[in-house]
Amino acid sequence: MPPREAGGTLTRMRPVSTFSIVARDAQSGDLGIAVASKFLAVGAVVPFAEADVGAVATQSYANTSYGPRAMAALRAGVPIDLIHEAFAATDDQHAMRQYALVDASGRSLSFTGDACHPWAGGVARAGFAAQGNLLAGPEVVDALADTFEATGGSLAERLVAALRAGDEAGGDRRGRQGAALLVVRAGAGYGGFNDRYIDLRVDDHAAPTGRLRELLELHHLYFDRPRESDLLPLEGAVLERLLGVLERSGRHRAGEGWDESAQRALRELAGIENLEERITQDDRIDRLALEHLERRYPG
Repeated sequence: MPPREAGGTLTRMRPVSTFSIVARDAQSGDLGIAVASKFLAVGAVVPFAEADVGAVATQSYANTSYGPRAMAALRAGVPIDLIHEAFAATDDQHAMRQYALVDASGRSLSFTGDACHPWAGGVARAGFAAQGNLLAGPEVVDALADTFEATGGSLAERLVAALRAGDEAGGDRRGRQGAALLVVRAGAGYGGFNDRYIDLRVDDHAAPTGRLRELLELHHLYFDRPRESDLLPLEGAVLERLLGVLERSGRHRAGEGWDESAQRALRELAGIENLEERITQDDRIDRLALEHLERRYPG
């Protein structure tokens, strides 16, 4: 039976045939979703999350009301199995849906309706759920789950590693187009005004999971604070490298040393290159920032 609006008119919907993983990090409490699909701007449809509440992925003729409804129910203390039952009871197209939920305690659920396009299925384990539909086969979900469990590091790193493993295992059998990563943490959004700690989207790309990996690396470069071990004193060869970058950028004259003009030139260049978070107030330079500037202004 094709999907219809409440008024009875036919609603034409493309299936969001995709694979995704929804998870909670047991150490940080971060919640997140990674998703990939042969679907334009899949990140605008599938992922939904709220810090300290839960995360949802909704796909396969996605019902985008599931995300806000699940968050409201979780905030009210409703367990995820009852949320699942409510979705089934109130959606006459429930058999066409696929979705996953993880709450702030790490309880998880993955549902695949009987009318989802094969291959379709999912797994729910402690702290995460992995699923997909219209996939190359069950090995895609196995790769998502196994890689997530075997990978160390932050939640974002683990989610992207799992997504790439699912892609390498065959992914969406129609091909590749979009991917997205959403990680939420209270007060960790830009300027501390919201919970969108990492929100990256590849809307249309021939290799979206690979590009998503690159965007995550850029996110770390632009927004992470430098590690103490990466701060290099501005002296000797390091200073010469930095002065060379400033000269090649046209902001500092050749032969002039590390003075107020050079410091001002570095601040200006950091602003242009979005590296403000990595610039210190003392006579040191972040190694990653310097290497990035050398790539941007090669000698």
